[in-house]
Amino acid sequence: QVRMVESGGGLVQAGGSLRLSCTASGNIISINVMGWYRQTPGEQRELVAHITTTGSTNYADSVKGRFTISRDSAKNTVYLQMNNLKPEDTAVYYCNLVGSSLATILYQGKSWGQGTQVTVSS
Repeated sequence: QVRMVESGGGLVQAGGSLRLSCTASGNIISINVMGWYRQTPGEQRELVAHITTTGSTNYADSVKGRFTISRDSAKNTVYLQMNNLKPEDTAVYYCNLVGSSLATILYQGKSWGQGTQVTVSS
């Protein structure tokens, strides 16, 4: 079973930037709709951005205009460029497949990685 490996998080001041990366073995990232999720303690994981296999992107209103998702299929990697970070962006960020099919949901459940912590200080 493939697990996602996220990296690039850290501590940054408000207004700063970070670039997150997510890789996985095989071609799972290049052939699926991929998304970045985030979770804070006691809250449900939320989808903040996703990218389709054709490169179309979509963002949560809270990050629109500040975050950019992209993918490098040759490297089987998906990125999240985060600019103008705010304290409310503080969370653990994860990447995974996006979709509502049973197969996708089952695969998601076995693929969550450890995530990468993003902390934004005011």
